[in-house]
Amino acid sequence: MNNGTSAVGSAQRLAFWTIPLSILVLGMKLSAWWFTGSVALLSDGLESIVNVVAAVVAFVVIGYAAKPADADHPFGHHKAEYFSAVIEGVLIVVAALLIVYEAVPAVLDPMPIEAPTLGLAINFAAGLVNAAWAAVLIRAGRAYRSPALTADGHHILSDVVTSVGVLVGLILAIVTGYAILDPLLAVIVACNILFQGWKVIAGSVSGLMDRAVSDEEDAAIQAAIAANAAGSLGVHDLKTRQAAAAIFVDFHMVVPADMTVGQAHDICDRLEDAIRAVNAAAQIAIHIEPESEKAHGIRVKVMKE
Repeated sequence: MNNGTSAVGSAQRLAFWTIPLSILVLGMKLSAWWFTGSVALLSDGLESIVNVVAAVVAFVVIGYAAKPADADHPFGHHKAEYFSAVIEGVLIVVAALLIVYEAVPAVLDPMPIEAPTLGLAINFAAGLVNAAWAAVLIRAGRAYRSPALTADGHHILSDVVTSVGVLVGLILAIVTGYAILDPLLAVIVACNILFQGWKVIAGSVSGLMDRAVSDEEDAAIQAAIAANAAGSLGVHDLKTRQAAAAIFVDFHMVVPADMTVGQAHDICDRLEDAIRAVNAAAQIAIHIEPESEKAHGIRVKVMKE
């Protein structure tokens, strides 16, 4: 099993286990609302419903994105993960709007909170589960280059922020006796969730627009080319783009006019191996040019043997 396949399998397993965990947290938060009647806890539970839907979407899309290239999708299905991330961002926004919808009437007519200690304890436990799992998903999403996992992690993290805000609101409402603080905190938390949703959507749209790899990875690719292009006269017009777990690299390599096809091919093989040492999922296209061609674009200085 290669590194790319292993990473996809790990990402799918994490996405799968997010589903039962999200259902567990949803049940905990709805039970906390049932015991207390708190609008803030109800709002928190509404967001957790969205978490369950988002978890299912992420699991399905990660599996689809892992499908090999075919006649209709010769470059693979990697970008499907960005659509999942966009959907999650939209769901985060929907959750925020649902919270506002529930909170505004409660601001106008605040209700006393019942059994606050039990509700706080249940919601706190649910927040701990979410915080731990969000950290796992975000770290794994970055390691596996999975926009869907990363978005799911940030989505759950926004749920943790909601839970913290809800706990603060309930404690303040109990200590001060001002029941209106409960729905007011829910509205404030909803504004933060809207911001988190916007960040997820913006990052995913950027990926759909063929964003280049990071500066650090670009530098690593250029270094690999420079160290392994001996025999050529130079490399130019280097371009990269990110597509979830895969990256695409293409450039032009200038060779002496009398170099044989076999010799040029050997250099290309060496370059491809070096670039894949930087990123095992790299898909590489190298255009060979004779020395009479005029170079354009980004040039990479080749190290001499």
